[in-house]
Amino acid sequence: MSEPIPFIDLATQRRRIAGEIDAAIARVLERGAYISGPDVAAFETKLATFCGARFAISCGNGTDAIQLALMAKGIGRGDAVLVPDFTFTATAEAVALVGATPVFTEVQAVDFNIDTGGLEAGVRAAKGQGLVPRAVIAVDLFGLSADYDALNAFCEANGLLLIADAAQSFGATFRGRKVGTLAPITTTSFFPAKPLGCYGDGGALLTDDAELAATLKSLRVHGQGSDKYDNIRIGMNSRLDTLQAAILSCKLDIFADEIDKRQIVAARYAEALGNKVITPTVPSDCVSVWAQYTIRIPDGRRDVVAANLKVAGIPTAIYYPRPLHRQTAYRHFPSGGALAVSDRLSGEVLSLPMHPYLDEAAQARIVAALD
Repeated sequence: MSEPIPFIDLATQRRRIAGEIDAAIARVLERGAYISGPDVAAFETKLATFCGARFAISCGNGTDAIQLALMAKGIGRGDAVLVPDFTFTATAEAVALVGATPVFTEVQAVDFNIDTGGLEAGVRAAKGQGLVPRAVIAVDLFGLSADYDALNAFCEANGLLLIADAAQSFGATFRGRKVGTLAPITTTSFFPAKPLGCYGDGGALLTDDAELAATLKSLRVHGQGSDKYDNIRIGMNSRLDTLQAAILSCKLDIFADEIDKRQIVAARYAEALGNKVITPTVPSDCVSVWAQYTIRIPDGRRDVVAANLKVAGIPTAIYYPRPLHRQTAYRHFPSGGALAVSDRLSGEVLSLPMHPYLDEAAQARIVAALD
């Protein structure tokens, strides 16, 4: 029987940098500074340098990062935040947690990202509910950045804050500019399965705004001021553990090389699968980090194909089988339109194994199983 193919191969990555990670962990253990140790600040500097942002503020996880961004801008009850309907629940969850109202808007079938053409309908829907539109959260789904030129133009014209949810796209580029510099605030996640992931939970925010960065640093530690026992605002407890920062710093050293390897894997998929399924496309002036390689299988055949792949020992995943507006906790929130594209995608998408260490032989097995 053939060896199982991992959906995401963290073990091979671990073997590649085992010495560096073990040494980094040992340094943290020797120092004993497990919370807010020097490795955290060092990683934040390294992260900001990698993407070209002025400031990187680490936090406990990607969901907290979105919530911190909303809190820093005073978004709450009576406010509306436009979010794509076809995404993970964390994007809308953070909005609801601060007391604001998520308004679901349509995505584009071609790249799974938020459709700027549907944002006006979202604004109208929010106002129709007596809400004040305050922000748009654009999710860079599956590793490809959204159209930030169009998004920034829309938000500026309508007086809205733009937040880039780059949980799946950190390391990507849009028209020569890196994710982390494309919106006033960018959030990301270091969940282990992300292209840049730690060995637990972690997240970060990126911005060029010094005042905003200072507010975020306060909010992530209970809203503290210059004295930890004189809290100047209501905050939360959301710090990146020192051990995770040390691990992420090691992973960041090989991240650019891993992004290059992901391009090779994606290109092999595209060449082999172009006549079998609907493959994802990336504009020529953009680079995806391929957090997932997500194909589309129309005509109700997706579940049968997934079952056949499972029998062949090929793992797959469905991101996402149900759009937000159809989930129990979110059905009562407003939406800007019928959201037909989101509904259709939820029945067609299937993610195949994708990681920098997926070799040609393994990919040949996957392609053969799709016949």
